[in-house]
Amino acid sequence: MKRMKAWMLTVILLVCGAIVAQAQVMKAGDLEKYAKEKYGDKWLDAAKNLAEGLSLDKNQSLTYQQVIEVPGKTREQLYVALNYWATATFNDKQAITLNDKEAGCIIITSTIPSIVTHTGTMNKYSVSITPIIRLDIKEGRIRVTYTVQNYDILRDISGGWLSLVDTDSRTYGDSKRKKDDKTNANLYDERWEIARHYPFVDEDKQKRTCAKALVMTHAYSNAIMDKVEEAVKNGVVGNEDDDW
Repeated sequence: MKRMKAWMLTVILLVCGAIVAQAQVMKAGDLEKYAKEKYGDKWLDAAKNLAEGLSLDKNQSLTYQQVIEVPGKTREQLYVALNYWATATFNDKQAITLNDKEAGCIIITSTIPSIVTHTGTMNKYSVSITPIIRLDIKEGRIRVTYTVQNYDILRDISGGWLSLVDTDSRTYGDSKRKKDDKTNANLYDERWEIARHYPFVDEDKQKRTCAKALVMTHAYSNAIMDKVEEAVKNGVVGNEDDDW
């Protein structure tokens, strides 16, 4: 009996692990592959082409919005499905910043670390983004709003190809430093406003970094929209029906 219970527990843990792994939006490596397949690997051209169809909102943020029709699904069913998806997808326990069943609104804020890394002439950059994902729920449909206000940058002055920092002092910062840690003199935290950088501003010293950042941010928005639609139409794991 003990052996049977242990076996059953192992199966349950494996299934739960599979659910969590399946529910992840997309790993950085897979996201870059997806972005290259869809937009090409010439980041400057890809960003410029994307910008032609994009516009910044009144707060100068990059915002995407999509209404997903889900005929036959009640407001209650959609609310439960979206909560399940959000909980299974975002490991950060504080990711869900608003969950109002009565208003039919869920807001998620979660940082995607190192969505882009780029080694420049004098610096190495690691770019993270913190999308705000708003899910509005009505009978038979939901509206997804995805907003990114800026790029969070970790700049390593010792990591560039021609960095002036002495070779023995180089750290090659990898963005794993804890927030507000000031112990490494070669690392600088910066915040870049999207509206002030390429491709929305052509003359940009960080053009290559921001070109890739825009394409990856755009690709991540597509992944979010696809995953939300899949969750409300077919479930997170595909067996969340009422026949049990």
